Amino acid sequence: MACKKKEQKTGKVLIFSAPSGSGKSTIVNHILGLHPEIEFSVSATSRPPRGQEQDGVEYYFLSVEEFRRRIEADQFVEYEQVYEGRYYGTLKSEVERIWAKGHVIIFDVDVKGGVNLKKYFGDKALSVFIQAPSVEELRRRLIFRNTDAPEAIAERVAKAAEEMTYAPKFDVVLINDNLDKAYAEAEKMVDDFLK
Repeated sequence: MACKKKEQKTGKVLIFSAPSGSGKSTIVNHILGLHPEIEFSVSATSRPPRGQEQDGVEYYFLSVEEFRRRIEADQFVEYEQVYEGRYYGTLKSEVERIWAKGHVIIFDVDVKGGVNLKKYFGDKALSVFIQAPSVEELRRRLIFRNTDAPEAIAERVAKAAEEMTYAPKFDVVLINDNLDKAYAEAEKMVDDFLK
C-alpha cells in the first residue's frame, strides 16, 4: 500500500481557494477550458442536492452517516464539518481516479480546505488564493449575483473578511480586480507550474 501511495503522489495538483464572490469558479472554469489534461475534482458533501444537481457531477452526495463512516475508514484527503451535520471533503478515490488517467487535478475549495490540501500534497501542489480587491467589492458582487437574501450576503461577507486572513498560507495571491488580467495571471501561473 505504501508503494501505491508513493506512486500516486507523482501527480500534480492545482488548488484554487477564495472567499465567496471572488471569482474563483469563473477562473477555474477558464483554466479547465484551456487545458484538457486538467480535470476538476468533485467533492463529497452530506448536504442534499439542490435543483438539478447530480451525484458525481457537482458533488458526491453522501448521507451524514456514510460521510462519517468514510471519515472513520480514512477515505478522505481532507474534510471539514462546515455546519452541524454538514460535511464537505475530498475523497482519496477521486484523486486516484484522476491521476489514473494521467491528468492534473484542479480543486475549487474553501480556504480551510485549500490550506489542508496544500499541507497534504506539498510541493506537488500550487495553491492559489483568489481575492477580490476589497470586502466592499465582495459585498457588491454578491448583491449583483442576486442569488442570496440580504442576511445570507451579510453572513458571507463576514465570513469572507475572516477567510482573507488565510491568504498568506497560499503559494500565490491573485487579486481579481479585472477579470481579463486575472485570467492572464492564472494562465501564466498554471503554465509555469505544469512545465
